[in-house]
Amino acid sequence: MARPPAAEQPDGVDTRTRIQRVALELFTEQGYEATSLREIAERLGVTKAALYYHFRSKEEIVQSLFTDQLAKLDELIAWGEGQPRTLETRREFVHRYADLLQSGRPLELMRFFERNQTSMQEKHQAGATIRERIGRLQGLLSTTDDPPAERLRRSLAIMAVHTAWFVLREPDISDEARRAAAVEVALSLVE
Repeated sequence: MARPPAAEQPDGVDTRTRIQRVALELFTEQGYEATSLREIAERLGVTKAALYYHFRSKEEIVQSLFTDQLAKLDELIAWGEGQPRTLETRREFVHRYADLLQSGRPLELMRFFERNQTSMQEKHQAGATIRERIGRLQGLLSTTDDPPAERLRRSLAIMAVHTAWFVLREPDISDEARRAAAVEVALSLVE
């Protein structure tokens, strides 16, 4: 049965998005298995029935989070596939990927997945799917004709963008500073 559009909240965020945010927070804080739909509803200040209107299970919430992220990755991959394999394209690709990670929920999803790997491997194929997309992203930075060391170095640019968010955890480092460091290192790898 089709659901009507989600109600807009005063801050401009729809109910579906609020549920995703709160669930992701709780799954990351407490663990996926230890978090119930009741706890999600309570933190949101809604009834379980209201939560069920949007998501019938925790699995549906997780699937929606990964589906949303995969759509963004697929957009970037489609853009990259339509570009020539030049230095300028590689540089632009690094910037676009860093922007994608800094916007929305990708970082929170990475933290969630890192802290809930066992549950996610047992219940979802999201990890394998994300790894496949990351492989495609890495493949856009080189051609099979490039020397192996060059292909490896360029593929590490994607990992540099990810790793900055896990290595540079100090509270005095801003998100902008993390992004700038990640981009600087990634750009040096795609030259």
